[in-house]
Amino acid sequence: MIEIKTGQFDDFFRAPFEAYGPDSLYVSPMKSDLKRFLSKANNPLFKGESDIAYFTVYKDGRVKGRITAHFHAESNAKFGTNNAYFGYFDCADDIACATALLQAAEGWARGRGFSTIAGNYNLTAMQQIGVMTSGFDKAPYTDLVYSPPHICRVLEQAGYKAEFPMATFETPLDEDFKPMKLGPKQQAILDNPDFTFAPLNKKTLKDRIEDARFILNESFALNPQFVPVTKEEYDFQSKDMKWIIDYRISCVMHYKGKPAGCVLCIPDLNPLLKKIGSKAGLTFPFHFLKHRRKRKRAVLIYVGVIPELHGQGINPLMLYTLSNNMREAGYEVLGNTWIGASNKASLRQREKLNSKLLHELSMYRKAL
Repeated sequence: MIEIKTGQFDDFFRAPFEAYGPDSLYVSPMKSDLKRFLSKANNPLFKGESDIAYFTVYKDGRVKGRITAHFHAESNAKFGTNNAYFGYFDCADDIACATALLQAAEGWARGRGFSTIAGNYNLTAMQQIGVMTSGFDKAPYTDLVYSPPHICRVLEQAGYKAEFPMATFETPLDEDFKPMKLGPKQQAILDNPDFTFAPLNKKTLKDRIEDARFILNESFALNPQFVPVTKEEYDFQSKDMKWIIDYRISCVMHYKGKPAGCVLCIPDLNPLLKKIGSKAGLTFPFHFLKHRRKRKRAVLIYVGVIPELHGQGINPLMLYTLSNNMREAGYEVLGNTWIGASNKASLRQREKLNSKLLHELSMYRKAL
């Protein structure tokens, strides 16, 4: 017998572990973080009680999968759409269970008058999005989606169409790594006292986070799917940044004392999360300190330059600085979050860094 339930958080957290088994490359966010993200009362993304629902599916009493259904009013207003979204779609390779979950999300969206539903959105375009379509044998980094091959298959069987292709990449920083070279533009920036690398440390972190939000909103304003992030939303998402960040491998540039460019890069936490099952038990401090001493992977969350300074060489200079600092700090490989197939400039940067394709992803959409 197949049964759908709502609001069962412990089962919602446990569902992908049950669905995929211990050998899967899937890595969950921390259980406490996931609970925070789904909280209607605490997550500033949600404006009311009816903005999100989450479902779990059971077969013969055992949890087999999960899904969220929600909407993003600001996105619909900005783009003139009437979309609902599904997210955190994780399910066993069981078409009946997958169909039950999708129908639950679709029914939620249809009942609220939305014309289409698309996903994965976990929970906005600036968090984890997409469904993997290739690279299933390669481990994901922090903030990257991982889903096994049957997830895209069951979506297609349920009438969903793939759209908005994306890719993630990985850059080895070994002896064969060829760092980006400094050209005349980059040297001119270094020689110009109006450009400075803003100090990044414990005392300045709060200011640099606000710089990073400003640069994100300015530099991504014209990107597909992007909706400006409020201070409340950004602070909510970066709540634990002081524990995560390695000050050596992120940077913020100022021009005449104001934010100009940013590279947000963090150590990859997935090996740690995998080891502890994404739960903070009594041994968490020991594992956390051990991971900090031995971390070798980092993930590039985003790179941005304010539009009025485009074309001056700031982006390559920051990536040059990032790669050199990472190698000096002992990192061996750099991953990055998704890049849309239409973003030719960012894809060219990956080529210049000799990055290798990690995963391909797509959004999946269905008319209601």
